[in-house]
Amino acid sequence: MSIQKIAELERQIVALTEEVGALRKAAVGEPARNHVFSTLGGETTLLDLFGERDQLLVIQNMGQGCRYCTLWADGLNGLLPHLESAFAVALVSKDAPTTQRRFANERGWRFQLVSHGDGDYMREEAAWKGEGQSAGAVLYERDGDAITRKNACVFGPGDLYCAMWPLLALAGLDGDTWTPQYAYWKRPAKLDDGGLNLAE
Repeated sequence: MSIQKIAELERQIVALTEEVGALRKAAVGEPARNHVFSTLGGETTLLDLFGERDQLLVIQNMGQGCRYCTLWADGLNGLLPHLESAFAVALVSKDAPTTQRRFANERGWRFQLVSHGDGDYMREEAAWKGEGQSAGAVLYERDGDAITRKNACVFGPGDLYCAMWPLLALAGLDGDTWTPQYAYWKRPAKLDDGGLNLAE
């Protein structure tokens, strides 16, 4: 394939992305229930997660057992201050609050964390409706105590929400040829510190 053809397809992707953005801006949305979540500090609600904002982005994460969800959250964590300048942000998973906090601390995540505990939230509000446990994000708006689910997106290999995929594609790699890992450090064959008390 020629460089010119690649450039033309990229221009088409930009144009389609702008078209999708316009449709999302005009979306009316649908009513959403004020779901209850668990946190380290006790119960909270979807309305509580808005704080003082009228818009809330909920990142739907499948939990610490998913390497792909971890990849997306790692990337979005770097954007968090920018995102929070526009709206409230929370990350939700089925993991218990203590598990969420431990894993977030290990990864350096700064998200507001809430647990749906495998309750009704994901059955009713999954980014991909009807899928239950899935990864993605939902943008909610509120008017007083009324919550509207305005837009949603699904996370998956090759999507627009993780910078890894287009960069991997430059090398001809994709979701079939590359899988994210929790860590990439490999133990050297010889440890210069003697190797005593090394955790497995």
